[in-house]
Amino acid sequence: MTASDSSVPGLSGQEKIRCDACPVMCYIAPGQTGACDRYANDAGRIIRTDPVVMLSHTVAQGGHVVPFARRDWTGDPLPADTFVTGIGSGTTYPDYKPAPFIIASQIAGADVVTVVTEAIFSYCGVKVKIDTDRFLGPEGAVVRADGEPIGHVTTAEYGSQMLSLGGVHHLTGGSKAEGRLTCAALLALCNGEAVELVIEGGSTVVVQAGRPPIVDGTPERRMRVGCGSATIGMFASQWRGLVDEVVVVDDHITGVVSEHQAGKVLGWEPTGIRIKGHRSTPGRYFRVSEPGLGWGGTRLTDPLEILGPWEAKKGARAGLRLLMVSTTGEEFGYYVLDEALVPQIAPLPEALRDTVGLIDENCEPSLCTVLFMGGAGGSLRAGVTRNPVRLTRSVQAGATRLTSGGAECYVWPGGGITFMVDVTRLPKGAFGYVPTPALVAPLEFTLPRADYLAMGGHEGSIRDLASVIATGGEYPVSGRVEPWPDRAGGQPPAPPGVFEEGQKP
Repeated sequence: MTASDSSVPGLSGQEKIRCDACPVMCYIAPGQTGACDRYANDAGRIIRTDPVVMLSHTVAQGGHVVPFARRDWTGDPLPADTFVTGIGSGTTYPDYKPAPFIIASQIAGADVVTVVTEAIFSYCGVKVKIDTDRFLGPEGAVVRADGEPIGHVTTAEYGSQMLSLGGVHHLTGGSKAEGRLTCAALLALCNGEAVELVIEGGSTVVVQAGRPPIVDGTPERRMRVGCGSATIGMFASQWRGLVDEVVVVDDHITGVVSEHQAGKVLGWEPTGIRIKGHRSTPGRYFRVSEPGLGWGGTRLTDPLEILGPWEAKKGARAGLRLLMVSTTGEEFGYYVLDEALVPQIAPLPEALRDTVGLIDENCEPSLCTVLFMGGAGGSLRAGVTRNPVRLTRSVQAGATRLTSGGAECYVWPGGGITFMVDVTRLPKGAFGYVPTPALVAPLEFTLPRADYLAMGGHEGSIRDLASVIATGGEYPVSGRVEPWPDRAGGQPPAPPGVFEEGQKP
């Protein structure tokens, strides 16, 4: 785009240029960027400020820069497995035009096409999984960032709390401040930054993808090995003969070994213990305490609070040994009943110390997981095909493989293209924003060339990689080749478009 395309009259020599890369349509002064910081006015033309990110399994760490748009590329060959992502590619907006890059290649002898774009999402959010026993807030509680509501607490899963943040109603349905701060929080979370969240009626939590949560100023270490009942089932045999009674304190299901089926099978004798709580099935108790930051996600700092009077007629006796432990093994206490059948604290025997340590060892590290979730519908599909519903059907059928910044996506069944992706699987800085407000996320659609043409794809816009490097896209931009981000465990994913052995492309 040149200054004559959409300049502001009356500003001779210092003309602003209108950028049409998103609905905001900024007028950008020379040497300045637009509101999104993604496009700039460079001597009378709009350029993309961030490089297009290309991934390769073979490139050395750090990669190299390939200038686009007929500038300085010398024709040096790129790695054979180079894959162009949507990161930095630009968008299809205003959507009547083809995607920025539609690239033909051969994979395992099959002709495939990869359609590359950055999608603008108003219909998007993040799902956050926080591994912790601690009570974060009641289900449905509003979650705030910098004072503005940006989401809510959903369900508590096995050792984790779930948050749902963002969505079109927070981005565009509330006040300007709500939309702006929702967008800022989502962008930071998707790009791996830390965000402080305040939950109404609950805790203040610092969330960062791939890092432990910080709950009310304290970093979490472990997620529970299981509920109190499951812990009994896993470790009852190791306690047999070392102690007379074990209570595993848990906000959800507190376990009592002598009453539990695992204890019964192992021949555990009754102890006359009484638990203050709602008895579910034998050895399993609900609601022994209000939720909180204490033992096993309860408010307890003294576990003896949940015990009623011991019953001699049912097996209680002086000298009975009691172990109380949390579901992470971080809190524990050893007690012996005195003549009045009152538990008295005593040093933990060395043999029991090993079993408590085993609970701790079997707890996984506490982490935050951030999944970006978006609805890739509407007009962005027109950048892929002239008949958008065919793209939807192809993605749902698995004929078209959807990736985001090279990372595999989970596509929800049903109508539309609703997908989720783990943000830690994408290269750094993969997400952007436009101040409508909305997030910008990279997308790549990879499918056999014949299928692409059959769905009404933009045949005239298909280019090979060498042509893309030589001529660039709509806006001048450089390209950076990076190593493919490793998965958890260090195993890289297969490049998009590479199909499993025996599977048709």
